[in-house]
Amino acid sequence: MIDLKSKLEYHYKQFGRERLSPDPLEIPHRFEDARDIEIAAFFAAKFAYGAVSQIIKNVNELLTRLDDQPFRVLSQSDDLEERVTGFYYRFYSTEDVISLLYAIRYFIHKNGSLKALFLEGFNINKSLREGIQHFSNSFLLFAQKEGRLTRGFAHFFPLPDKGSACKRMNLFLRWMVREDELDFGLWKEIGTENLIIPLDLHIARISKEIGLTIRNDSSWKTAAEITSKLRDFDPKDPVKYDFALCHISMRKMAF
Repeated sequence: MIDLKSKLEYHYKQFGRERLSPDPLEIPHRFEDARDIEIAAFFAAKFAYGAVSQIIKNVNELLTRLDDQPFRVLSQSDDLEERVTGFYYRFYSTEDVISLLYAIRYFIHKNGSLKALFLEGFNINKSLREGIQHFSNSFLLFAQKEGRLTRGFAHFFPLPDKGSACKRMNLFLRWMVREDELDFGLWKEIGTENLIIPLDLHIARISKEIGLTIRNDSSWKTAAEITSKLRDFDPKDPVKYDFALCHISMRKMAF
């Protein structure tokens, strides 16, 4: 146990800003305005499927189409459809992307920010799970009311109540809540102790290798179990080890 903690702490310290690339997190680091960082990070997390190079390329293209001022353009522009004509990524069609932009604009106008929308659900009983459930359901309900609820759009917003590990949302939350060389600390109201690890194939693989879980599925229960084990090593910030663990597995390094 002590040896595992020392290894986790060692690797956490080894993966600072200088070892960020390649990772979708480098995208929001291009911005300085907190409102732009929030939206750029949201795109980077929600499109985090496939090869990292393709994620970065496509999300940067989307942001370029928004003049690299996503908050201003989403808040004020009336030509969103024209801006993203022909843009798609994997199973997200142009219409899915347009619907996502309209939804973000709606919640910016209604709540002021994505953070404010998330806190509506989270603040009920300080539950990250309920925060994600409320946040995702809000987007799904918007799309349904607007006649835009496609299979692709729904794929942006999996629900923890249906067992999903909600990897991309938990990734976005890690970036927003934690603060160090990598993460931004813009949503501190949520508290790092409440975060759940973003469970992907890399985290699942290395977590089994080092004894953080014996489960074989990529579910919310598995993500919660891994996070619970990591709390033994840092109760206040268990998800701080996520970036290092993920990249050790991605880069096929020895733990």
